[in-house]
Amino acid sequence: MSYQHRNADASLIELPTGKVVCVGRNYADHAKELNNPVPTEPILFIKPVTSLVPLEEPFDIPAGLGAVHFETELAVLIGETLTQADEQRAQRAIAGIGVGLDLTLREVQDQLKQKGHPWEKSKAFDGACPLSAFLSPATAGDLTDVQIRLSVNGEVRQDGNSARMLTPVLKLLSYISQWFTLLPGDVVLTGTPAGVGPVRPGDELRVELVDLLRVDTRVNNR
Repeated sequence: MSYQHRNADASLIELPTGKVVCVGRNYADHAKELNNPVPTEPILFIKPVTSLVPLEEPFDIPAGLGAVHFETELAVLIGETLTQADEQRAQRAIAGIGVGLDLTLREVQDQLKQKGHPWEKSKAFDGACPLSAFLSPATAGDLTDVQIRLSVNGEVRQDGNSARMLTPVLKLLSYISQWFTLLPGDVVLTGTPAGVGPVRPGDELRVELVDLLRVDTRVNNR
């Protein structure tokens, strides 16, 4: 099944499928668990549209390239063009709230970082961003207090709250728009809490914005 933006009731959202802007190390506990310095400003990178697959469907992970890690993240769907936007303008541009996985080839990423190279080979491969359907912003409520949880084969592996983001959602959208334009249909992944780890073929995943959105999915067997 090819990816298209959808509402939580599975109806299509009338927006194009755009780029995914990701934020690295937006939770101090996650930065520390990978022995990375805690950043003083957001670290940004981009996944292309070809990285998107529907989270609700079983998904594939690359074979033969080392460990693939899950990173569970609050996702924000952009509904209006944002350039040099303040936080109030950014809030009005939010078209939906969902949850996504920033799949990462961890060993490849470590090698790239050691060489001082960009991360894209480890983060932007085809299928690197399983993404859920979206809730309306009104349904999602306060974006500074969203519980983000991932269970693998029935075991909770990540359980964090957006209150612990180093840069909160609206400030983050404003910051991104100072550097490059966010277009309708773009998605922002807002960073992952601690607890990241490997995912393997056959794993059963439950991905949640607690009390808001829950997706049960799995990694395809090869």
